[in-house]
Amino acid sequence: MRAKRQVRTWLQLLSGITMGALTLPTASTPSDAHGMRMASAAATEASVPGSAPVARASLSPPSPSSGSGPAPPASSEPPGGDTSVPAVARLWPVGIRPAVLRGWQPPPTPYGRGHRGVDLAAEPGSPVRSVAPGRVSFAGRVAGRGTVAVELTGTGSPPLRTTFTPVRATVKKGDEVTAGEVLGTLETDGSHCPASCLHWGLLRDRTYLDPLSLLPAWLLHPAPSRLLPVPTGDDGPGPRVR
Repeated sequence: MRAKRQVRTWLQLLSGITMGALTLPTASTPSDAHGMRMASAAATEASVPGSAPVARASLSPPSPSSGSGPAPPASSEPPGGDTSVPAVARLWPVGIRPAVLRGWQPPPTPYGRGHRGVDLAAEPGSPVRSVAPGRVSFAGRVAGRGTVAVELTGTGSPPLRTTFTPVRATVKKGDEVTAGEVLGTLETDGSHCPASCLHWGLLRDRTYLDPLSLLPAWLLHPAPSRLLPVPTGDDGPGPRVR
C-alpha cells in the first residue's frame, strides 16, 4: 500500500509539472517584440498630459521622384563675351573707300579655319590711319610682319582693339592717337593677298569681330551722286554733280 501511494504521488508531481509548462507564455518573434515596444511607447506618450507627439525619422531611402537630396551643382561655364561693336570709325584706314578683297569669315571654332579680319586693296607705301581715337597697345613685328594695334577710346571694358598689318609703324606703344592720325605705311607682303593689301582686324579681348562694323552707314554705303541745279544766266553752265 505504501508503494502504491508513492507511485501516485510521483504521477501527480509529473502531471503538475507538465501542466505548468503548457501554461508558460511562448517566446515572441522579433517582429512581435518590436510591435510590443512601439505600442508601449505610444501608450506612454498618450499618458503624459500636454505632451506633443515625437517625430521619428524614417530609415527608408528617399524616393528618386520625391525631389529631395542635394541640388545639382551650378554651371561653371563663364558667360559669353560682349560682341557689340559701336560704329565709332570716322574714316577708312587706307584710301577714301578701298575695295574689300576678302571679307570677314569667322571660324566655326576658336582654332578653326577662317578669315579673322578684312583685306583692303592699297598700294605699298600708302599711309595707314587710325579709324577712331585711341591708344597704341602694340607696335612691332609679329612673325616677321609689321603690326600696329590700337585700343579704341570709349568702347567698353575690355576695349575694342583694331589691328593693322603689314605696316611699318611710325608710332610706338602708349601713344595717344586721334581719328585719321597716321600709324605707319603699308609694307609689301605677297604671302597674304595676291595683290598688295592691308589686313584690318578687330577684337574685344580674345574674340574676333567684323572690323567693317566700326564704320557708320554713311561710310560703308555712301549715297549716290546727285545732279543739283546751278543758277546761271542764259549761256551759263548746266547742272553740276555733287
